[in-house]
Amino acid sequence: MKGKKIINSIKLLLINVLDFFRHKKSYAQDGEDVVLDALLMDKNKDKGFFVDVGAHHPVRFSNTYLFSKKGWKGINIDPTPGSMRKFKLLRSRDINLEIGIGATQSKINFYCFNEPALNTFDPELASKRNNQKPYFITKTRLVDVLPLKDVFAAYVSPNQQIDFMTVDVEGLDLAVLQSNDWNLYRPTYLLVEDVDFLIESPRDSEVYQFINSVGYSVVSVLKRTIIFIDSTKNAF
Repeated sequence: MKGKKIINSIKLLLINVLDFFRHKKSYAQDGEDVVLDALLMDKNKDKGFFVDVGAHHPVRFSNTYLFSKKGWKGINIDPTPGSMRKFKLLRSRDINLEIGIGATQSKINFYCFNEPALNTFDPELASKRNNQKPYFITKTRLVDVLPLKDVFAAYVSPNQQIDFMTVDVEGLDLAVLQSNDWNLYRPTYLLVEDVDFLIESPRDSEVYQFINSVGYSVVSVLKRTIIFIDSTKNAF
């Protein structure tokens, strides 16, 4: 009887272990990668190409690491000084750019915090966060900035489909989106941080209004992130 209990206990342990590995692990802040993976599975998409604007870290809070583990390639962009050293080590298949994205080619002040996920070009947001303990600005650096369309022109071949683009740049997401040429470069899916988005009144959000105006529709709403699809080419 004791031996049967031990065998049953081992079986239960194995079932729990299998259940753990059967469920997808998310590396994103709010599960964005798992939701997107489900959407892409509906389109039978195993491998592809992504763009991550405001990539932050190759693994932590990453919307793209889950896909990198599956063999995807892409472009990681983040202006934090020294950030691309980790990307070059852990995401060597990707194009890794230590720059900012903005309306024109320029140099802009970039505010770095003791929590790098809060780093921003937005001076008002930086000032507000600097007074919210335990966070504070550790340094300010002038950083090179390019329009998104210029980055695509330099690093995306004409026949390369961008399967998804994720944008999380702490307050200037709209400026990043406006710097693209939407006639030439149209990711199938867009993941954009939008703290102003409300399901009951989406048009109160400038980000939503702009993305909708260039032909994208909402397919999923998460805590901080809205997922859009190119509705000019895809039905959902």
